[in-house]
Amino acid sequence: MLRIFLALTLTLGIAHGALAQDTTGTDEPTDAPRAQTGGATTLEDILARQRGEKVDNSYRAQNTGQGNAEGLLGQLGTRGVASDSDVYRAIRYGSADVTVSTKGPAAGVLIQDGGMWWWTFRTGPLREYGTYILGGMLVVLLLFFLIRGRIRIDGEKTGRTVTRFSGFERFGHWLFAGSFLILGLTGLLTLYGRDFLIPLFGKEGFATIAQGCKWLHNNLAWAFMLGLVIITVNWIAHNIPNRTDLKWLAAGGGLFTKGSHPPAKKFNAGQKIIFWLCILLGVSISLSGLSLLFPFELPMFAKTFSIANSTGLPQLIGLDLPTQMSPQEEMQYAQIWHVMVAYAFIAIILAHIYLGSVGMEGAFDAMGTGEVEEQWAREHHSLWLEEVKAQEASDGAASPAE
Repeated sequence: MLRIFLALTLTLGIAHGALAQDTTGTDEPTDAPRAQTGGATTLEDILARQRGEKVDNSYRAQNTGQGNAEGLLGQLGTRGVASDSDVYRAIRYGSADVTVSTKGPAAGVLIQDGGMWWWTFRTGPLREYGTYILGGMLVVLLLFFLIRGRIRIDGEKTGRTVTRFSGFERFGHWLFAGSFLILGLTGLLTLYGRDFLIPLFGKEGFATIAQGCKWLHNNLAWAFMLGLVIITVNWIAHNIPNRTDLKWLAAGGGLFTKGSHPPAKKFNAGQKIIFWLCILLGVSISLSGLSLLFPFELPMFAKTFSIANSTGLPQLIGLDLPTQMSPQEEMQYAQIWHVMVAYAFIAIILAHIYLGSVGMEGAFDAMGTGEVEEQWAREHHSLWLEEVKAQEASDGAASPAE
């Protein structure tokens, strides 16, 4: 009996030592990431996504089956060394060797991983804050009208008119403004239409509306860009800032005080600000629009981000902008920027439309007929009126000599 007991004790001791040695040699450190899941998604990954936090997907992107070729060899049949999950991850993160029958530049991108953040941002924060911008501008204009009322001509009207804008100037303005209004409307219908138009017209009705909006938006873009060129050529010389603009701004343009009429030339400081914003935003929205129309020929953002990264400024605020993008990613960034600029542009134009119509008496005539009441010109553009009068006197004095 004693011999049997000693034999069992010796056997268990040897087995325990071997097991301990084997465990010590194969266990991963307790702090190894995803050790308990074998390198797969953890509960913390899932919870982080639900909290809206950024999750490092490198454990997926770098795990497409090629790192364990010997272990997988012979286990997966015709798939070689890649399981279904491995193939999916390789396609998702762009490391798969994809062969397709079509030859388009984007045909080889079967899964575009960036599509979800774009869709979430487009339907969430982008629309939410954009709506606040447009709604806020409408509220401000309504309050301004209720408090200040319509800005009327203070002096007695003369019954005489002065030519403010030529026919070609008005053509350029209305080409630019008219195309912008239609572009803005069709763009907003495209952005909000699924939520508001489908309940009213149904899916087929909305599909027809959306198709029409797309056609108008794509084709009227050329009229908008042509109008942008015309107004730039016509008015850039008149919109160079000068010291008179500082006096106008100091007086608030007379917009907030009745009877206050600071001097101004053909364009006052407020109009100059609107003009330069139209040029800046117009060029920006045109470039992003062209990138959307021709995404394979005119990619913008990868090159722009590369230049920005080289300055070191994005890194100062914790950003590392991507410099390698698929055509789909280029279009997503271009569409986001296009809409952001459009929101700001529409808000500015709403203020311009208000002052040029119901907000100020006599202002619409400048672009309606091209002729303005002389007293209106004296109150709002006195220096320009003096130039016009001097030119008329000079022309009148030269006529008899001819």
